[in-house]
Amino acid sequence: MTKPFAAVAITKHGVEIARNLADQFPGTDLYYMSKFARGDEQEKGYQMFEGSVKLILPDLFKRYSGLIIIISLGAVVRMIAPILEDKKKDPAVVVIDDRGEHVISVLSGHLGGANELTREVSKVIGARPVITTASDVQQTIPVDLFGRAFGWEIESFDRATPVSASVVNEERVVVVQEAGETNWWTYDRPLPSHIRTYTSTSEAMQTDFDAALVVTDRLLNAQEVSALLQNGVLYRPKTIVLGIGCNRGTLAEEIEQTIADTLNELQLSIKSVRNVATIDLKKDEQGLLEVCGKFKWKLDTYTPEELNQVQIKNPSDTVYKYTGAYGVSEPAALLSSGAPNWLLEKRKSGNVTISVARIPNSAIAEVTP
Repeated sequence: MTKPFAAVAITKHGVEIARNLADQFPGTDLYYMSKFARGDEQEKGYQMFEGSVKLILPDLFKRYSGLIIIISLGAVVRMIAPILEDKKKDPAVVVIDDRGEHVISVLSGHLGGANELTREVSKVIGARPVITTASDVQQTIPVDLFGRAFGWEIESFDRATPVSASVVNEERVVVVQEAGETNWWTYDRPLPSHIRTYTSTSEAMQTDFDAALVVTDRLLNAQEVSALLQNGVLYRPKTIVLGIGCNRGTLAEEIEQTIADTLNELQLSIKSVRNVATIDLKKDEQGLLEVCGKFKWKLDTYTPEELNQVQIKNPSDTVYKYTGAYGVSEPAALLSSGAPNWLLEKRKSGNVTISVARIPNSAIAEVTP
């Protein structure tokens, strides 16, 4: 796969639509039957095929994140049915009719991005988008996409379907948000009256509700899990920054264990870590790079001069002697997070020093009531 999307056509009119789309919609590879070849396919990188399109679909299914198929809806449904796996894995599938009048979201509307792809493609070819997902039609919270634009991670997905049903059926739904971006309501109308927002689990647990969306970087206790997640979904916003200092050659296992122990002590979820921050002398520290790679964390680095601009409570002459900075983990955590203070100023464990800061919510717009 060289691009994220594949457009497929098997008719004369479909090829015309597909070529027009490929020219205007970046990231699209084009496949059509060789009998409609015009002679410029090799130059443009278009792929020709013989026989039934059904033969190439399994391969395209695996290689692309989205398929744009210009064939009748019924035919597409029959062809993809045997190769469907799971809603978390299947690519987006969008169908365009042979006159280019409608773009239909068929498969993986939310998790796979078919609904958004439908909107984008319809704009390019001047067609009408057809989206049937209830939350989109009713303009309410899409449970399986909630916070995705901000990088939130769903920790408990098993109740997503019944919780989605509660949202679209206008049952009593609570959104409990203790951390993370709050400007998630993007529709040009007030939040529906059956959805209420709370800033703490304790506040929400004093009310009656049918379903819950819980957004927190904190580890929930057994009582909270029982009360909120019986019919609830737990989201982990990326709100935590780890400042890390370590001796040269410190193993990844020791760094990872220190992080895990520290977050457990603070009762914070490792899934809410946004990134790690350190001094630029450590930008090639193998153990640190391995940990960041494992968890897909970005590594922010700062010069000694930048770190020294941050006032810390316990500057170290020893650290300054070896690095040129009076502290590493503490100022790095504040610089990267933008926080005024730490959740944990500094903890020394073996070869690793760690500081923890939370990205301040004050920098984020409030949700529309």
